[in-house]
Amino acid sequence: MASPTPVYYKQNRLKQLRAFCHAAKTGSISEAAEKVFLSQPTVSLQIQALERELETVLFERRGPKITLTPEGKVLFKLSQPLVEGMDKLHETFAAKQDLLESGELNIAAGESTILYLLPAPLKQFMELHPKIRIKLQNVTGGRDGLSRLRADEADIAVGSMLDVPDDIIYKPLITYAPALIVPLDHPLAEKKLITLEDITPYSLILPPPSLTTWRMVDLVFRQHELKLKAGLEAGGWEVIKKYVEMGLGISIVIDVCLTGGEKLVKFPLDDYFQKRTYGIVLRKGKYLSPQAKRFIKVMELGLPKKS
Repeated sequence: MASPTPVYYKQNRLKQLRAFCHAAKTGSISEAAEKVFLSQPTVSLQIQALERELETVLFERRGPKITLTPEGKVLFKLSQPLVEGMDKLHETFAAKQDLLESGELNIAAGESTILYLLPAPLKQFMELHPKIRIKLQNVTGGRDGLSRLRADEADIAVGSMLDVPDDIIYKPLITYAPALIVPLDHPLAEKKLITLEDITPYSLILPPPSLTTWRMVDLVFRQHELKLKAGLEAGGWEVIKKYVEMGLGISIVIDVCLTGGEKLVKFPLDDYFQKRTYGIVLRKGKYLSPQAKRFIKVMELGLPKKS
């Protein structure tokens, strides 16, 4: 009985699926061609061969950009882990034999995560696997980290998430609480308890509105029918802490950034704000390299517990 699938197709299936996956991720035949080091016509022919074999249309074509059809989304979900697994077969095989001594690990994380959460697990991981090269991608906001994951520019992301998209897995590992920080000589510094009403007369130093912390603070003030007085916008907890120490304003921060050595007075705001979690962010269906799996294990076992 003749095989329903031509032999030539089976021989080229991996190449065709690889081209298809890159086209799906980039939304462009030309960008996919660059990723797989082939010409644009060759990638188009590979995708057309898949469409003929499966008797379906995988992409909607609108000018230079393409989008997945419902059938294309099904194939992408099935094929992407297979393609990634084959591309990293050598490293996976070496890991199974306990021979993993090299390779690369790409981690996307915001500045606060890089400064305050990652040093300890990174140090432990580097001591255990000194030949694995680590690339830290300093991203701005959760959306940037998600875009790196979706484009396969990062193996994992580490950070805080409030809303988790359907294509993302979030594994919270550690919890921190929002807190008010004021200079040592500030009028609020002498109080024992702080309410939101106490804060409203004073200018706040906050991260940009595009970041989660600003939106969270704004939402809580509006829920209590109070007006937020944002006096200064600054990026990065270290800058914000230094400006508060200098008397340029007060701030509401996530206490992940507080080491205890700052010249500040800290007030808990647990009655108003929910605690924030930080953890591992993954894309659903993504093949995890042995390096990524080992780093996640270090994170799960090694993060200090703080609340």
